[in-house]
Amino acid sequence: MDFELTKQQKLARHLSRDFAQQEREPRAQELDATMEFPREALKKMAGLGFMGISIPKEYGGAGLDTVSYTLIIEELARACASTAIIVAVHNSVCAYPIHLLGTEEQKQKYLIPLARGQKLGAFALTEPNAGSDPASMETTAELQGKHYILNGTKIFITSGSSADIVIVMASTDRARRGRGITSFIVEKGLKGFSVGKKEDKLGIRGSDTCELIFENCAVPVENVLGSPGEGLTSAFTTLDTGRIGVGAQALGVAQAALDESVRYSKERKQFGKPLANFQAIQWMIADMATEIAAARFLVHRAAWLKDQGRPFSTEGSMAKLYASEVAMRAALKAVQIHGGYGCMKDYKVERFLRDAKVIEIAHLCAIFSGFAKF
Repeated sequence: MDFELTKQQKLARHLSRDFAQQEREPRAQELDATMEFPREALKKMAGLGFMGISIPKEYGGAGLDTVSYTLIIEELARACASTAIIVAVHNSVCAYPIHLLGTEEQKQKYLIPLARGQKLGAFALTEPNAGSDPASMETTAELQGKHYILNGTKIFITSGSSADIVIVMASTDRARRGRGITSFIVEKGLKGFSVGKKEDKLGIRGSDTCELIFENCAVPVENVLGSPGEGLTSAFTTLDTGRIGVGAQALGVAQAALDESVRYSKERKQFGKPLANFQAIQWMIADMATEIAAARFLVHRAAWLKDQGRPFSTEGSMAKLYASEVAMRAALKAVQIHGGYGCMKDYKVERFLRDAKVIEIAHLCAIFSGFAKF
């Protein structure tokens, strides 16, 4: 296996690293404290092609491969996990399914502005009583003439209050459970579509996470994405790609924790010498670096398999599982290395620990959702 990145992939990493360190890292602490949505950054990232990373150029995207996608998401997360998750969700579970399943009319109307960054995308599956078991969702869509009438509530929706276009899952036949779920493209501003509670999260606080409410919301039949009744199947297909993206987010947070640990251990002195000279600290840093390298190989392998057109569902899940756990362990070690300062909000590692936990929880939710019975 060739582990060398291509020139295009190296360029994607270099471009995203420069942007992330210059534009996102200086504001990451502020976004975390204020829960401010990084709207100004989206315009800049659109100009760099980050809002349509893997979408073909004919639809306004950058036309890059999945490995490049993981490199970009990792670099963004290394600087600001909030920015990374907004970009990842927009690309992987909104733009990608429209590219994969949409009609030509849907691609022209929705995919092009998404890929160009003119519109922001989100994905709505989770509900109060149907998170890990999406086949039991209670949101319904009833066909009435030329419209489906949506009723129900979605929760924990990334970019929920900021998105212009949302992929919404709803049951068109409750008796068939998972085989009666349909996917819809829903535009912001439709009558009966409103934003509810905005969550005050533990981590990744610069990304809004909201409740979406549908009350007799009329969605045109031409906005059905894919075939009626196959929404959950298509959701699992697109979530496979989403898992690779979450693995890349975890890598970014883990790498940032390692970077800060190395820097701090060289600067902080105890007993007349830097912490980096103590073997206990060296062991922790060595463990962090080793696990991050292993996680990166898993994430890149899953991305490579997707690019080769080969099955990658299992590999993507493995990458997400391991990378999210590595991020949590790395962040914990980073806090430990910083000692008392690691518990203070003035130090980045405190944020890394909270961000890593949110990513780890997202991993568990995705794992359980795969157990849904059709």
